[in-house]
Amino acid sequence: MTQVSYSPGLEGVIAAATSISYLDVEHEQIVLRGYDLIELARVKRYTEVAYLTLYGHLPSADELAGFEGQLRADAELPEEVYRLLELLPPRMHVIDAQRTALSFLAGLEDPDELRDSSPEANLRKGVRVLARMPGITANAYRALRGLRRVRPDPSFGFAEGFLYMLTGSRPDAEAVRVFDLTLTCYIEHEMPNSTFAARVIASTLSDLYGALVGAAASLKGPLHGGANEAVAHMLLDILQHGGAAAAESYVLERLRRGERIMGFGHRVYMRRYDPRALLMREFLPHLAARRPEGEELVRIHGVVEHVMQREKGLYPNADYPAGLIYYLLGIPIELYTPIFLVARTAGLVAHVTEQHANNRLFRPRVLYEGPRGLRP
Repeated sequence: MTQVSYSPGLEGVIAAATSISYLDVEHEQIVLRGYDLIELARVKRYTEVAYLTLYGHLPSADELAGFEGQLRADAELPEEVYRLLELLPPRMHVIDAQRTALSFLAGLEDPDELRDSSPEANLRKGVRVLARMPGITANAYRALRGLRRVRPDPSFGFAEGFLYMLTGSRPDAEAVRVFDLTLTCYIEHEMPNSTFAARVIASTLSDLYGALVGAAASLKGPLHGGANEAVAHMLLDILQHGGAAAAESYVLERLRRGERIMGFGHRVYMRRYDPRALLMREFLPHLAARRPEGEELVRIHGVVEHVMQREKGLYPNADYPAGLIYYLLGIPIELYTPIFLVARTAGLVAHVTEQHANNRLFRPRVLYEGPRGLRP
């Protein structure tokens, strides 16, 4: 009998060859198209890194101007999408509305374009989707709450326009810079569940939209993208129950009950710090004054991190500081995971394009543990 190995959750299994990104744990780097993602986030805007992710090289000034111009030109949603969002039941989560809108957009494509899975066609469609994702996200949230539509403003850049639609007011330079940096930190991360889901779907030669819909469904889970929302709720819960002075006992009690503290630990980093979390944490003290409770929340944030390192040997992942950053920027909590999906769209499009260009159908086997030999 052929010997097979079983790895629960596919831990440690190499599922794809890629030239997009790699988590170099030993050197504490997230490698994106050959660059250190953290260095990129410090010196480049999201749109520059999105271009790199999609096309494999950093853009020239002309290439960036053309790319950003295309994002502006494609940002407005078709009228049918606005009407769809307004028909959705108000109890839906925003990411479910995003997923529904993505599926609906596929029906608005020319059938030949939809079926075309060449790199050129996937990138054309992918840029259109990326351009529309901020409008889908902000208007999904607003429609589900009975609020008026908000349309993209072509005078804004990508991050500035997205933040404007999320909050309803023109953001200042600091807010735009920090928000843009978080988008870059979320843009790509090798082979998390949502990216794997997208590649599995793409491996059947399903279209780009189908793969993105599957990724959105995966990203909703609290063990993946939903963790940043859980972090914000936890910090606010501690604030309501004694603040920083009570944070240690709060965490210890939850650990005693066997509950998970969201925003800590990572399948790949294990007992190491997520470099994205280290970068984003730097900006928390600068943002604290934006809300009356901001400084206390930053203190709570620090206490929880200290207790988790001491008690469990676990370090924050990107969702831990991101959840607090978005709260301090005045963004509603229900939008944190949808923001993750918007940021990750560029990475997902790159992976689907790569999968289609060098495809092999994913078809693993199982370790059967059920009965045999039963008779009817």
